[in-house]
Amino acid sequence: MSDRVVLSITGADRVEFLQGLVTNDVTRAAGGIVYAALLTPQGKYIADFFVVGQDDRLLVDVAQSHAATLLQRLTMYRLRAAVQIAQTNLIASRGTGPVPEGALTDPRHPALGWRHYGHSDISDQTDWDAIRVAHLIPETGIELTPETYVLETGFEALHGVDFKKGCYVGQEIVARMKHKTELRKGLARVQLNGMAQPGDTITADGKEAGVLHTVSGDQAIAYLRFDRANGPMQAGSATVTLGD
Repeated sequence: MSDRVVLSITGADRVEFLQGLVTNDVTRAAGGIVYAALLTPQGKYIADFFVVGQDDRLLVDVAQSHAATLLQRLTMYRLRAAVQIAQTNLIASRGTGPVPEGALTDPRHPALGWRHYGHSDISDQTDWDAIRVAHLIPETGIELTPETYVLETGFEALHGVDFKKGCYVGQEIVARMKHKTELRKGLARVQLNGMAQPGDTITADGKEAGVLHTVSGDQAIAYLRFDRANGPMQAGSATVTLGD
């Protein structure tokens, strides 16, 4: 997949280093894969990625659009830690068909199939937008943006945050949203009756209720104010209603 970059983190402190920065428990990546994000100190999204634990390194699979930013941030946090961070020439492939040797199950949801890291692209022709909309799975740069709080995008359901692992950048905000507040905004699957496009504003009774993101057929992922999403809404020329 030409839209992914695979970084390598090596060195004696690699697990401890990343553990103190990201939303998930990096120790669980040993011999496997976890999904995680790096946040600002204010708890907002910087980048989401997969961490693959190998014998002598951690691989970090990140969207190409966010790779430079992630590499810059990780380098900034490195300080005196015994770690080295570099870009590899590995290719991240994914699919939902027969599982190739060495592939890992996507940790976010069973419907997302497998991920593989090698020197050739063996991805299949899965309709990823259809799967994402059906299972309410956000995408880097679409539903996941710098204004995003990850709990509003379903990160907990996607196994992307661990509330027991201890401190990481932005942890205090995430914990407060989890334990002390009720989410008033977030992603939801919606039904469209009519024509609407990603980016269209969603209104309810003339008031802004959210924005439309990924569209697949007559369903879509929307970011909504839940207090204004109790009845029919409008986006473009479509009537919008909450999905199941």
